[in-house]
Amino acid sequence: MGILKIYIVDDHQMLIDGLKALLNDEAHLSVVGESNLPQSALKEIIEYRPDIVLTDINMPEMDGIELTKEIKKIYPEVKIIALSMFGERGTISEMLKAGANGYILKNTGKAELLTAIEKVAKGETYFSDDVSSEMQNTSVKDAKEISLSLREIEVIELIAKEYTNAKIAEALFISERTVETHRKNIFRKTDTKGVIGLLKYCLDKRIIRPLK
Repeated sequence: MGILKIYIVDDHQMLIDGLKALLNDEAHLSVVGESNLPQSALKEIIEYRPDIVLTDINMPEMDGIELTKEIKKIYPEVKIIALSMFGERGTISEMLKAGANGYILKNTGKAELLTAIEKVAKGETYFSDDVSSEMQNTSVKDAKEISLSLREIEVIELIAKEYTNAKIAEALFISERTVETHRKNIFRKTDTKGVIGLLKYCLDKRIIRPLK
């Protein structure tokens, strides 16, 4: 994989220093830049072209959501991991929509931080355990609001994995006709017309989680 270039954005210098101390011990990682100001960070990220940006969410001048949007517009190939004190669902959702590839809490340990960096560098997504739990808990609540059954959620999750009706039927031990019925009911309940619209709806509502 080679040496991964990391850029850190946070309005608290102490946190930046702490992250640098953790990451500088790793031979395959190099912190190429840092900033307390998102606007300045944006300019340097475009110049330094890091592989991964670690960014705080709650910052003055420009929050991490807006910064992520701006970075992705100009430099879409960069991977972004959000750092937050909170596992609140709305913030998670907004960061994902903005283009973040991972979301971890600031109280995470070194091992999980490194795991997040490695997974995101490979093109995967990563969420800390607390964040995943928050997303899972709220997905059940949102599903209930539109009356999706647990079986229908299972079907949606398999659709997200690009399973055919035949494969879904095999995986859930039901007939293809039953799968088709579930699909029709799912589209009706979510008021969506196609698979792309359905998956976007379910991700936005946290009914399913992004595939890792």
